[in-house]
Order: sequence, then structure tokens, then C-alpha cells
Amino acid sequence: SFALSRVKDIVTFEGIRENLLMGYGLVVGLNGTGDNLNNSSFTQQGLVDLLEKLGVNTRGASLKTKNIAAVTVTAKLPPFARHGSTIDVTVSTLGDAKSLLGGTLLATPLLGADGEVYAVAQGQIAIG
Repeated sequence: SFALSRVKDIVTFEGIRENLLMGYGLVVGLNGTGDNLNNSSFTQQGLVDLLEKLGVNTRGASLKTKNIAAVTVTAKLPPFARHGSTIDVTVSTLGDAKSLLGGTLLATPLLGADGEVYAVAQGQIAIG
């Protein structure tokens, strides 16, 4: 008779660690609780860039919406994460938004320390 052992039970890997990811994104669909665009130029620029990517020319237009907020998105990518795995993300406001409740995070690339994109975050915001 012989004992069975799993490799992960008898081996330790050096240098294996989780990776911290970070990105800049926009949360939309806020009911008047988003950033004041007059106070948050980075939110306004993010909105202009988004609309231009979608083919909407806003140059010279006065944008006054309070239904959008600029956010940072952070996550920890576990070691040995596989393609298609899901991870939790944390969304934090950059501007003067009062609440992200009811908002939707638009597709946000999450970058590692090397500047490469390792994940993309998108979806409804859960407040907890």
C-alpha cells in the first residue's frame, strides 16, 4: 500500500502571489447623485472621450449631467487564476458623487503593475 499526496500539499512555490489590478472607469445611470462636471474635469473628459468613441461629437457642447461619476476600480487577481475566472472588484469615486447606488460600471480595463490589461470589469454596482 502507498500514500497518495497532492502536489499542492507537499510543494511551496516561491514568488507566487496575487496581483493587484487597477483601472479608471465611469459609472452611469445615477439618479442625479453623480459628479458635478463643473468641479470634476476628469469626469467631463472621460464622458467626452466615451461619447467620441461611440461617434458622438460633443466638442463645444455644455455637458451638465449629474448622472455619471468617475471611479477607480481595484481588484486582486489570485495566483493561478484561469482565463474566464471571475473576480470581485472595488469601485471608489474620484469626484464629488454623492452615491453610486443604482449605477452601472462601463467596461473598465484593469491593469497590472506592468501596464498590461489582465481583466475587464463591467456591471451593476452593489453597495455593501
